[in-house]
Amino acid sequence: MSGTGGYSDLVFGLFRLLGYQFSPRLADAGGARFWRLDRGADDGPLNQVGRHQVDTGLMREGWDDLLRAAASLAGGVTRANNLVRALRGRGPQTAALAQAIAEVGRVAKTVHLLDYCTDESFRRRIQGQLNRAETRHSLARAVFHGRRGELHRPYRDGQEDQISALGLVVNCIALWNTIYTGRVLEHLRAGGHPVHDEDAERLSPLGHDHINLVGRYRLTLAERVRRGGDRELSTSGQIAS
Repeated sequence: MSGTGGYSDLVFGLFRLLGYQFSPRLADAGGARFWRLDRGADDGPLNQVGRHQVDTGLMREGWDDLLRAAASLAGGVTRANNLVRALRGRGPQTAALAQAIAEVGRVAKTVHLLDYCTDESFRRRIQGQLNRAETRHSLARAVFHGRRGELHRPYRDGQEDQISALGLVVNCIALWNTIYTGRVLEHLRAGGHPVHDEDAERLSPLGHDHINLVGRYRLTLAERVRRGGDRELSTSGQIAS
C-alpha cells in the first residue's frame, strides 16, 4: 500500500515480477492511463478507456533480464533502492530493462485500476492500511521531537545511528503497548466487563499520549519489575515514564 506519490509503472512492474500485489491509493485515478495487450480486441465499455497498448515485444526480448532482476531482489543480492535508482537513471545499460519492467507494470497497474474503481471494499482495505502506516509515522515524529523529524548531521556522522535508534524506540513503544494492552484486557475480563474480540482487534499499539516523551524521565524500576515482573496497571490516567 502507498499513497499516490509512491507509485510508478516501474514500481508496479517490480512488485509483479516478485509475486506481490502493489495496491496504492490513487487520488488521480480518473486521469490514469489504462493499457491493453491487443488494440484490436473488443473490450466492450472499456474500449474508450484502454487507449494505450502494452509493448509485449519488449517484455519478450528482455524476459531473461527481468527474471535476473527479480531473482537478485528476492535473493538479497541487490537492494531494492539501489536497483530502482539505477533503473530511474536510464543509463545505456539499464534503459531497456527499465522499459521492459515498466511494460509489465502497466499491465499490473491496469488490473489494479479496474479493481480500485469497481470494488469499494478493496478501496477501504487500502485506506485502512494507509491509516495504520500514518499512525506509525505520527509516533515516529513524536519520538523524534528534537529536530521535528529532520536530520541535520552529515551522512557519515551519525545519521544512520539516529535513524536506527528511532526505529528501536518506536518498536519498544509498540511492544510495551502491546503487552500492557493485553494486560488491561485481561484485567477487564477478570472484573466481569464484556470485551468483544472485534473491538480488541481495532486497538493499536502505536498510541503515545500516555507516554512521557519530553521532560524528566524516572528510570528507577519497581522491585517487581526488576525481578522480571510487569508494572502495576495505572487506573488514574497518569502518564507513564
